[in-house]
Amino acid sequence: MSEEVYHDVTPEELGKKLYSCADAIRDAVDETRYKNYILPLVFYKSIDDTFADRLQKQKEQFAGDEELARKAITGMSVPDDYRWESVTEQSENIAPYLDETFDALERENDRLRGVVRVTYSDEEALGDQRLRDLIQRINRFELSTEKVEKDFLGEAYMYMVGEFAKDEGKEGGQFFTPPDVVDLMIRVLAKTGSEDGFEKGASFHDPTCGSAGFLVHAASYYRNEQGGDPSTWNVTGQELNADIAAIAQVNTFMHGLEAEIRREDSLSNPQFPNYLADDEGFDYVLANFPFSADWAKDDLKDDKWNRFDWADKLPRADRGDYAFIMHIAKLLNDQGKAAVVVPHGVLFRKHESKYREPMIKEDLVEAIIELPGNLFQNVSLPSAVLVLNRNKEEERKGEVQFIHAADERFYVERSNHNDLTDEGRERVVTAFENWSTEERMCRTVSIEEITENNYNLNLSLYVDTTEPEEEIDATRELKLLRDSQKKRDKIEARMTQHMEALNYE
Repeated sequence: MSEEVYHDVTPEELGKKLYSCADAIRDAVDETRYKNYILPLVFYKSIDDTFADRLQKQKEQFAGDEELARKAITGMSVPDDYRWESVTEQSENIAPYLDETFDALERENDRLRGVVRVTYSDEEALGDQRLRDLIQRINRFELSTEKVEKDFLGEAYMYMVGEFAKDEGKEGGQFFTPPDVVDLMIRVLAKTGSEDGFEKGASFHDPTCGSAGFLVHAASYYRNEQGGDPSTWNVTGQELNADIAAIAQVNTFMHGLEAEIRREDSLSNPQFPNYLADDEGFDYVLANFPFSADWAKDDLKDDKWNRFDWADKLPRADRGDYAFIMHIAKLLNDQGKAAVVVPHGVLFRKHESKYREPMIKEDLVEAIIELPGNLFQNVSLPSAVLVLNRNKEEERKGEVQFIHAADERFYVERSNHNDLTDEGRERVVTAFENWSTEERMCRTVSIEEITENNYNLNLSLYVDTTEPEEEIDATRELKLLRDSQKKRDKIEARMTQHMEALNYE
């Protein structure tokens, strides 16, 4: 019997419980591989639980006829011989049985091809006893999407992904952007379009999607904050690492989001080339690309989509930041908007002014949001959010907003990292929405002023973030000093008397 986990339990609490299932293999498998073995089983349990509920509903509609009920089910199905219950009943040769089960699931559901990339039989440390323990731990939970609100299981799954990313340390940050940063970027991006936010039928893309956090959060925002239906969207992502791409696809499934995740290098081999045509593009792009990474500069000198033609020279082969930014800009249609995490260096490095110049001249940059340090697991460099918009509102044309969100007003310190606070994110979103100027926080700056500064986008040139020096009342301070001197004189006189009484010289 499954444990009822939905009453008085938050998605995070469920995620914690599911993550604790890793204890079954924690001393046998390297922590960088926990996710490879646990996430597929959680996903499988969810598919089976959901299928069981849908099958039961259909059987009620067809007077108990299971064959007709199966045919009527929409969504993923599970072969009779490979139901979750069968897995829980295995006492030996569990690893090969799991491999066989996932192969059967793929054959039954084309959408699952390539989603489960682990082979349980290859991990010698995962014997029958450990796998049986792991399966029984997961078996305690009811994971049917039919019994919870949209996003509940998806958010629990994302919590697990985040914890596994922490286990992996710096490497884990390659596929996981902190939820507070994701939330800020989604909310800002929603304010770049119409007053109502994201639109029905919009297209979304993430060229370095990791675990697809941006994509699923955008869908959740649209569903929960705007009352929209993200099933009307066209959602795509690209990820270089095949294992992480599989996690991304599962994440979209767990959130009930129809999305297509393809695996390849976005710069060398973009998997959605139709959107790179001059008259095409996405409505929204979100990205947190790898900072200052190597890129195939020599192979892309004659790029057939002319993505990298902002200057006579291409970005350095060992610093692909602007290659990604140019790629993202090319992905936008004539109404398109983007929010991108960038290292501070792209804002002011002198040799890259030739790439900033066309961005500014084309009035592509809408805002730059300076972030606090130590937000990301894999990045110690200071970072910012670059907001691009090919269709600025009339009153924003010819201007760029700079927002300083890097001081204590915007974040809270944790044991080993910083988090943006709810209040901090709200301040940023409000400032952006109102296009406001506020002392020591934000300012809207004309393109002419930026041009005069040789296209330098360093926030410190435009927003004075230094705290004003405290005014000193010289008369009061002098009086306090004199009073202190009098007290000192009295104490010294008393000490002298005591020393004389003791005949101490």
